[in-house]
Amino acid sequence: MEEEIEKHKLIEQFRLHEKDTGSAVVQIALLTNKIQRLTTHLKKNSKDHSSRRGLLRMVNRRRKLLNYLNRTEPEKYREMLNRLSLRK
Repeated sequence: MEEEIEKHKLIEQFRLHEKDTGSAVVQIALLTNKIQRLTTHLKKNSKDHSSRRGLLRMVNRRRKLLNYLNRTEPEKYREMLNRLSLRK
């Protein structure tokens, strides 16, 4: 339940228009949130290899979305890196 509330807050914060739920910007923000939560889980549960594999898939998907955003809208790409404290 708590995750849903956090998800809706992120969507409202990063959406481009009223009904935007799936743009690259929103997807990157949601993936970043999931990655952070899963990273803390893996620090406590170091032998959870299936979750580690899922984490790697999420990181790769986020990387692809960031590359797409950089190609299409470089200004939004730089803004996303700053807002989410990501490094490139």
